[in-house]
Amino acid sequence: MSHAGPIPVPRRPAGAPRPGAPSSDVDVVVVGAGVVGAAAAWQLAARGNEVLLLDRFGPGHSHGASHGTSRIYRQTYASDPYVRLAVEAHDLWRCLEDVTGAPLLQITGGVDHGDDVASVRALAASLAAHGIAHTWLDPREAEQRWPGMRFSGRVLLQPDRSGRLHADQAVAALTAAAAGHGAVLRRHTRVERLAVRGDDRVDVATPDGRIRARRVVVAAGAWSAGLLAGLVDLPPLRVTQEQPAHFAVRGADPCRPVDPAWPTFIHHTGPAQGWPSAVYGLPAPGLGVKVGFHGVGPECDPDRRTFTAEPDQLARLQDYVARFLPGLDASRPDPVSCTYTTTPDSGFFLHAAGPLVVAAGLSGHGFKFAPALGRVLADLAVGDATRSPLAAAG
Repeated sequence: MSHAGPIPVPRRPAGAPRPGAPSSDVDVVVVGAGVVGAAAAWQLAARGNEVLLLDRFGPGHSHGASHGTSRIYRQTYASDPYVRLAVEAHDLWRCLEDVTGAPLLQITGGVDHGDDVASVRALAASLAAHGIAHTWLDPREAEQRWPGMRFSGRVLLQPDRSGRLHADQAVAALTAAAAGHGAVLRRHTRVERLAVRGDDRVDVATPDGRIRARRVVVAAGAWSAGLLAGLVDLPPLRVTQEQPAHFAVRGADPCRPVDPAWPTFIHHTGPAQGWPSAVYGLPAPGLGVKVGFHGVGPECDPDRRTFTAEPDQLARLQDYVARFLPGLDASRPDPVSCTYTTTPDSGFFLHAAGPLVVAAGLSGHGFKFAPALGRVLADLAVGDATRSPLAAAG
């Protein structure tokens, strides 16, 4: 039960109010301290805003979509806005590394191949249009280069702007960078409801009391629909429990794990070839290689997840690994559980509605863009969406 009055929040130093700011507890509350919420807090705090970042769980929790060791980074998109956003994110990831000293982005090179030849050709055309390095390999050449992999059709290699992000370290670095500009992170604080009180105020109800904010940025992942019901006209959001798995590299010493010399990869395949969907994979140092189907997990309530791998889908993933990734031990998968929150077209929902700003429906491919998405959300929060190729998507 909430207390009757507002709860205290850190204040701007006495004598230094932000010019023109109305009376309020805080400039901006960011709901959700996953990768996108933390990125928004960084961008907003760096612009001089007073920021309070709230998260209902503890650091490194596994309830959402931002935990673990490995996420793919790539600029290999057919859509121009996503390419430009990925390029911006690359520079911001490197900036974040400089600011925090944390190693976040490891370039491994990335490959696309598969039965959907038209899709792979469209990716190559997009890379060419943006001046991003790439080359074609025939399957035999690719298998000689990566003997633990097998390929369908010609292989598109992007050598120097594809790799892996360390998920947990990335979230920690973003929150540290936000704190460095004065943002305050409050964990184990559940936002129970939001109440819009006009164009310049939102009441944020928590178990500890009420916080008043001029703006609220909601980056709540699988909890977005419940929190924003009746406040924002969201697209249909499908929440699923996904289950990629780590597979050990054959011949590796389990007592001395090393970084597997594998690229990130996307196999453009699907039901027509007998698989549930396209397949993605990337090295996961110390754990082997992470491999997963994309967006085909069972629908779930994020508060009632089982965290247990669905046996039939896991068996199909093992079948795939045995056929296309013979360098991995398919017999001993180590399943991973996370959520996707997916829009009907898998596009991001980035939207401003009065004093509310929303990032939702990142559809299982948003992590790589996070620092650029934080910039977009900061632009929306302060009323400047002119820089973003995606801000009008909502």
